[in-house]
Amino acid sequence: MSALENSAGLQTAARTLLRFAFGFLFLAHGWQKYFQFTIEGTTAAFGQMGVPAANLLAPLAATLEIAGGPAIILGLLTRVFAGLLGVQMIVALFMVHAAGGVFVENGGFELVLALAAGALALLLVGPGRISLDALIFKGKKADKVLVKA
Repeated sequence: MSALENSAGLQTAARTLLRFAFGFLFLAHGWQKYFQFTIEGTTAAFGQMGVPAANLLAPLAATLEIAGGPAIILGLLTRVFAGLLGVQMIVALFMVHAAGGVFVENGGFELVLALAAGALALLLVGPGRISLDALIFKGKKADKVLVKA
């Protein structure tokens, strides 16, 4: 492995890039569920897609996305939100999108698979040094604080 591949600065940059990109996408989708579709419209859509307890799960999903997105961007409780959002996307993949095949234009799973992978990658690698987690947990290895056994 080259020095470039093992650079702490590059690892921090990669984690920050992941946080900003995936945090933004989750925030955008939560915003869409709240303000474009409305919670009532999102609940109806969840019901039409066969999601059980849509009146509970639609607002829960929207709230997790609209709160989790900014938290991930800021690197605040990153692993908690990334884990929850990753699980949400895996459930959405199997419950709703798998039947549509791969491509999103057929209702497929490509987007939710990418969102799940990004969220779960953040769960695994943590937020990095440029994050509120690192600031709050200071010398306690912010990447490991939330996953101690």
